[in-house]
Amino acid sequence: MDVLEEVERWLKERSWSADDRPLDLLLAAKRATGRTVSVVLPALDEEATVGEIAATIRRELMSEAAPLVDELVVLDSGSTDHTAEVAAAAGARVVHRDSLLPELPALPGKGEVLWRSLLATSGDIICFIDADLREFDARFVSGIVGPLLTESDVHLVKGMYDRPLGGGQDPLAHGAAAAQGGRVTELVARPLLNLHWPQLAGFVQPLGGEYAARRSLLERLPFPVGYGVELALLIDSLHTVGLDALAQVDIGVRKHRHQDAQALGRMAATIYRTAQLRLARGHLVRPRLTQFDRGESGFVARTSAVDTEERPPMIEIPEYVERRAA
Repeated sequence: MDVLEEVERWLKERSWSADDRPLDLLLAAKRATGRTVSVVLPALDEEATVGEIAATIRRELMSEAAPLVDELVVLDSGSTDHTAEVAAAAGARVVHRDSLLPELPALPGKGEVLWRSLLATSGDIICFIDADLREFDARFVSGIVGPLLTESDVHLVKGMYDRPLGGGQDPLAHGAAAAQGGRVTELVARPLLNLHWPQLAGFVQPLGGEYAARRSLLERLPFPVGYGVELALLIDSLHTVGLDALAQVDIGVRKHRHQDAQALGRMAATIYRTAQLRLARGHLVRPRLTQFDRGESGFVARTSAVDTEERPPMIEIPEYVERRAA
């Protein structure tokens, strides 16, 4: 079977809709397996949206009638607004990044927060949800957690969705415009995956921040500290558990805050660096990116470092091993 045939088969067998697994089916599977579920919201200055997300999860997935989620954690990476207070008021347990492994100075970046969240949670299944989502639907959680409860051979599930670039438009009415929000995906990540890891070509949203995985997988993977974490986890999961252990679920429409072009450029550089490390584990000659702003006297160069740090698999951290053994 060639790669294209393998991807086509995978798309038929490992791509689902959230509607395929109703909540009552998931609750029955959860009772039967005894698996516990933790939801983690990595957050940095997200007071405008984190409360609604947390409240929705508490109300629809943590009630006595629907106890799908056992643990809801907002991992605050140094917010200067009221993110922590809003999240706590909505019923989440707020954990500050620097309180985990305090002897290891924290590095800036989303991947750092996700890596440390393994220490802050206890669930067998960990579901990550970005904290900047608007019009959040609880199916984002139940949809991507579902296959991990009902399919014993699935280890990681990515959410797939329409991602409108503008605010409020109907993605079905705008056709291809629905996907324009994922510009780094379309211009950098998807070409890299198709060229170098063609088995992953079937993932609709490879960089999406909504996904769930078994702890037993996540604790064995290295975590880039920055924006490259989603690409890295997908590639490393492929090599660790194989394509058939990966899946994706259609969860509808994702609306969130969009980045400007220069921020996207920095993200793209990080994605390329993450891929380059996994292709050769070699040395990047210049792990920096120069961008330009127009100033009063012409263009002004501004240079940023490209994230190159990665955290080791959590299973190699003594504090984590001790906590899991306790």
